[in-house]
Amino acid sequence: MPKILLLGSGELGKEFAIAAQRIGQTIIAVDSYENAPAMQVAHDFEVINMLDGEELDRIVAKHKPDFIVPEIEAIRTERFYDYENQGITVVPSAKAANFTMNRKAIRDLASKELGLKTANYRYATSSLELKKAVLEVGIPCVVKPLMSSSGKGQSTIKTQSDVDKAWNYALEGSRGDVIEVIVEAFVKFNSEITLLTVVQNNNPTLFCAPIGHRQERGDYQESWQPAKISEKDLNEAKKMAEKVTQSLGGAGLFGVEFFLTDDGVYFSELSPRPHDTGMVTLAGTQNFNEFELHLRAILSLPIFEITLEKAGASAVILASENSNNPTYSGIEEVAKFPKTDFRIFGKPSSRPYRRMGVVLTNDTFETPIEEIVERAKKIATLVKVIS
Repeated sequence: MPKILLLGSGELGKEFAIAAQRIGQTIIAVDSYENAPAMQVAHDFEVINMLDGEELDRIVAKHKPDFIVPEIEAIRTERFYDYENQGITVVPSAKAANFTMNRKAIRDLASKELGLKTANYRYATSSLELKKAVLEVGIPCVVKPLMSSSGKGQSTIKTQSDVDKAWNYALEGSRGDVIEVIVEAFVKFNSEITLLTVVQNNNPTLFCAPIGHRQERGDYQESWQPAKISEKDLNEAKKMAEKVTQSLGGAGLFGVEFFLTDDGVYFSELSPRPHDTGMVTLAGTQNFNEFELHLRAILSLPIFEITLEKAGASAVILASENSNNPTYSGIEEVAKFPKTDFRIFGKPSSRPYRRMGVVLTNDTFETPIEEIVERAKKIATLVKVIS
């Protein structure tokens, strides 16, 4: 059976590994620390600095994988082109991994090459350049590291006095060794959606029902499916998602984020892998969850259709303190609720606002989605992460 080298072993990697195990795939989980969530369910694991190209080369030569599946941004992705030349399938492709691990590459591709509608943006490599960029795009604006995930290093500038703090915060939250940020004009949006886009090798591209989400500190707090969106905006989002994913090449599931505004749909970001907001699909909302879809697309297993079975929501369980051995209370209370499930990710340490688990709820389409979301939020508050 194919051997998959999973680069990044967080909660998304864990669910992908479980999906792979269920159909007999071999998984080697890689991360920078021991006992990462996906390592707990993998056949083998490696602990390395994935920004060290020689270390990457070493484990690729050691394990001789059929597939390399990145799950995080902080990887020496330029090595992927050589791996493809060796006959290894990089998911979705070496080009996709390189372009999407750095916000500069994917934003320039979307805006300048493909002509997708995006927020006005600039780049900055110093606090002085950031001040100039802020003047050009206007206040308020959003500052993000070129390489980060889960909102790390992201902040909003509301006055000129926020610039230095935003620059320092972006550097603290940056992954990798790129000292550069993107500055985006604030888009007055009505809502945000993730459009999970499944690119197949020999079959048509498919789309999941749109997922709505709410963020704090740049990280999602709740997500729900289906999100409310007009047919016109949904068709426009699908066209944009297909355009950018086809340009990147390869097969797999992409999480494509959009702003919905009075002025139409704006492209925001893209992840070439399962998306954190897509954990709502673990609530049984679809015939296949996002991890199963990613795996099937990678393995060229035909996906005939993606059907929406139920309405659902997810709400995160956050830590509030630092701990090297977190435990949990309230799980028994959560288990008493109907149409409800939960996941504890098994992270070996906690810190304030770290995502440690998720509560999942579902219901019929007749139940207002707002009600399902509120239920998930309230139930999630019952779980406490204990130091």
